[in-house]
Amino acid sequence: MIALPFIVLDNCKDEIRFYQGVFGGEIEILRRQGEEVLNADLHVDGATLKFADTQAAKPEAKGDNVRIFLKIETEEAYRRVYGELAAGGTIVREIYEAPFNGLLAIVADRNGVSWVLSYYRN
Repeated sequence: MIALPFIVLDNCKDEIRFYQGVFGGEIEILRRQGEEVLNADLHVDGATLKFADTQAAKPEAKGDNVRIFLKIETEEAYRRVYGELAAGGTIVREIYEAPFNGLLAIVADRNGVSWVLSYYRN
């Protein structure tokens, strides 16, 4: 089994570029309707983040039941991602020293997507 994050957004066409700016990677457009992007993937370092526009996914608001856990390889990248996701978003839990010799934080980005950011020191 492979589990992939599936993120539903208003204006997928523009917002997937925001996430590409944060994480890097390559965008793969899977489905369009005219100029609108309905489904797209963002491929980053062997991982895939799946995106859908609200027109295609028709989400029901159920609250903050799912968060995306990211294990980030360097402290520099960790702090950059934290800052970019927090800009325009909400810091749920500030960066703190975790008991596993690393850093943790929780950020809800400008789209309301909750990210648990982790960095494990060697």
